[in-house]
Amino acid sequence: MWVGGLRRWTVVALAAASGIVGVLWWASRPYTAYQTEAVARGDVEATVTAIGTLQPRRYVDVGAQVSGQITRLLVAPGTTVEKGALLVEIDPSVQRATVDAGRASLAGLRAQLAEQQAQHRLAQQQWERQQQMAREGATREEDVQSAQAQLAGAAARIEHLKAQIEQTQATLKADEARLGYTRIYAPMAGTVVTVEAREGQTLNATYQTPNILRIADLTAMTVWTDVSEADVRRVKPGMPVYFTTLGSAGQDKPRRWSSEVRQVLPAPSASVAPAGNAANAPAAATKAVAYTVLFDVDNLDAELMPQMTAQVVFVAERAPQALTVPLVALQPDAKGDGQVVRVLNARGQPESRAVQTGVRSRHQVAVLQGLEEGEQVVTGETTSAGGLRWLQW
Repeated sequence: MWVGGLRRWTVVALAAASGIVGVLWWASRPYTAYQTEAVARGDVEATVTAIGTLQPRRYVDVGAQVSGQITRLLVAPGTTVEKGALLVEIDPSVQRATVDAGRASLAGLRAQLAEQQAQHRLAQQQWERQQQMAREGATREEDVQSAQAQLAGAAARIEHLKAQIEQTQATLKADEARLGYTRIYAPMAGTVVTVEAREGQTLNATYQTPNILRIADLTAMTVWTDVSEADVRRVKPGMPVYFTTLGSAGQDKPRRWSSEVRQVLPAPSASVAPAGNAANAPAAATKAVAYTVLFDVDNLDAELMPQMTAQVVFVAERAPQALTVPLVALQPDAKGDGQVVRVLNARGQPESRAVQTGVRSRHQVAVLQGLEEGEQVVTGETTSAGGLRWLQW
């Protein structure tokens, strides 16, 4: 009886030992763990990213057309002005003296004209008298000719004085205009964004127009965006675009401004410099070549300011609420002309599935055919070299 019990315990012990050995073998053999992600719906955008700078849509640089000292500067940066408002006054002493001299010269010429017109009337009378005497034979022919010449000379002097008067009037008009330029008015309504001169400063407008200030309409801004030559062909006028500013980067939900591309400038904003001095040597790009893309945005709430940096995203394609999977899940098929993903089956094992894809972003791709929402696609895997598996759980 005791021997039978010992046998039974021996069988049980052997079975238990066999089970333990099997479990240890199973736990210590190599195995693969799969990282997966569920197929879900979402918006996929194929985008081009770039950095831009905000500038006023409309602005004007106000300069001085005459030289002189600034006697009054009536605005400061941030001042809002209406069109026609007085901005700057320049000392008008020199221009006023020039105008006074021109007016005096014009008055003198008019007096000379009046005198010459009187001389012309006298010469006319003398010539008529000589003609009458010639008909009666009471004068010489040379006296008639002399009277005629004096009449023609008087008429010519009148024409000369009239031309001088017109020239002086034109000069006086220009001098009066320069006198008016000593008072500078706002050419447009807007905000003074920069002031480059100070009250008491002397301006020299002899060779070039010195800038005094800039007025800008800040209710509409233009984003000047540098797009690399690798991406510029993907950007077209009318394309949707949105941007955020660096100031809103730390916010939980950064504000986004949306617009459309207005223009792609044909000339690059960075030049390509040739390498070496050889005339026939090929040019080498020593600088990154970028093209300027412009788009406009309203700024009625004055949230945007000139020279702000914009993080710009051009939307080349968009697939709203499409089935999406990570790009890392895509693999080429055996023929190399298609794509497949690995999907976990009911036993937790991956199986290849051919898919048709659409729009791609940097991390996601839209799937048109081949998958269902909620399926688990393999995005990565880790193979264990062996060891007790429960120690790694």
